[in-house]
Amino acid sequence: PGLEVIDSRPAVPRYKETKKHECDKSINLTLTHLGVDPKARGVKLTFGGDLCCASGIGASAAQVVSLARAVNAADSRSLSEDEINAAGYEGEKGSHGTPSGIDNTAATFGGLLRFQRTDSAPVFEKKSFPSAIRIVYASTGITASTTEVVGDVRSKKEADEAWFSGLMGKYTTLVEEAEQVVVGGDLEKLGKLMDQNHALLQELTVSCKELDDLVDAARAAGAMGAKMSGTGRGGLMIALTPTEDIQNNVATALEKIAPQVWKTTFA
Repeated sequence: PGLEVIDSRPAVPRYKETKKHECDKSINLTLTHLGVDPKARGVKLTFGGDLCCASGIGASAAQVVSLARAVNAADSRSLSEDEINAAGYEGEKGSHGTPSGIDNTAATFGGLLRFQRTDSAPVFEKKSFPSAIRIVYASTGITASTTEVVGDVRSKKEADEAWFSGLMGKYTTLVEEAEQVVVGGDLEKLGKLMDQNHALLQELTVSCKELDDLVDAARAAGAMGAKMSGTGRGGLMIALTPTEDIQNNVATALEKIAPQVWKTTFA
């Protein structure tokens, strides 16, 4: 008996090495939550798929949610989607310390979500955009530790509560406006709000020169808006592109300075 993990997921350079401790902890937390004891019964886990692991794309959440689904299928359980999500949340504690719950929720339910953390269970609802949204992602090639970044931001918050409260007030207003823009399908306004969001994240000190350079390059190539995605201080940036031609132009521009670039479209 014991636990064997084979990680065949595609990844940016050194992601798996840098994140191994966090991933191992997340896997064990998920198994414990589901009542699976590798010491009592040997477990072999093989992770694959086509989601490239990079800071900011939700790879850790995808991993633990897929693990919960695999246990559900292998043991012929009848876990609900909420129970799968709960297992994912427990697993995310290994990567985030105190996760918001948004990543595991997105990995479980998919689609475009409005997510709000509360004092009790988080609240989320699915949203839809009237037309297709074209996105370009670009990687800095830097793998950041979510636990370390979150811990540093928490320390800054505790050192200056007024600064943090003011920043969160701006952020809340922006998110509320963005929700209405998404429902209305105003891509141009959404892009401007993404730019504003990035500025707030710079003020929060979670951006970095590499992310800022990618954001500037995407905007210069025609993106309606661009911002960092995820933990920050490395990882990914995301650009909103209104047409296929602009999406291709932005991707081409980013490929000149980023080690990895991806394009995707969702409705």
